[in-house]
Formats: sequence, C-alpha cells, structure tokens
Amino acid sequence: MTVRSILNTKGHQIMSVEPDAKLADAVKLLAEKKIGAVLVMNQSRLEGILSERDIVRVLGERGAGVLEEPVSQVMTRKVVSCKEADTVAELMEMMTTGKFRHLPVVDNGKVVGLISIGDIVKRRVQEYESEQEALRDYIKTA
Repeated sequence: MTVRSILNTKGHQIMSVEPDAKLADAVKLLAEKKIGAVLVMNQSRLEGILSERDIVRVLGERGAGVLEEPVSQVMTRKVVSCKEADTVAELMEMMTTGKFRHLPVVDNGKVVGLISIGDIVKRRVQEYESEQEALRDYIKTA
C-alpha cells in the first residue's frame, strides 16, 4: 500500500497558513477543521509545519502572549516529507523514528497532500478487516 492509494481515498486537500499569520489564527483553523497540523506555505512553497505539539511547547515556554506572534516564529522549519510512491511501512518507520504524526506529500517539488498517523491507522484497520472477511469467506466455502 502506498501514499498514493491513501490520498486517492482521503483526497488531496491541504490546510495551510502563511508564515506571517498570527498563531491565534492558526489555532482557530486547527480547532475549526479538527486537525492536528497545518502546513506553513508562502504561495505554493512549503516553509514549515505547525502542529499542536509546537503550539503547546511554545505556550508552555512563553505564555499566551505568543498567540499574537507570527506562525513563522513557532513552526517546525525542518519538515520531513514523503512521496506518493512511498509505502505505508516506510511512513510508519519515518514517523516512529522522527516522533511526528504528520507528513506532507511532495511530488516534483509541489505539495500534493498531507498524511497523518490517523490516515495510516485507518487504512491498516481496513486492510485487516478485508483480510478477515476473505478468510471467513474461504472457510465458509471449504
């Protein structure tokens, strides 16, 4: 199973904010969309990623005043990304090793989607359920 197959089911929509957006606006977007991260993009160029973890960390360090600062002051700048041809096993290893839960999908230098650990878990559960059903059908016809 590849990233492409997940995106074909999930869709290619991307939630993003600009680097100069206020952190409070990004927090509002995360809450409204019920998501855990947004990409930080300047036009179509990926500049960083902002996750709930980034927000909690900076709030703990600097307090609520940070909500008025630009996202660029809080975001993770070193973004690890994946390709559509990558496998779910490769993504799980990258996420586990890097201790992050969201991966932008980049194809020919352009961001084409965002994969979360939740997307991977959902797909793996669907695979296991399909395998169980196939085994049940096989046993019934044996």
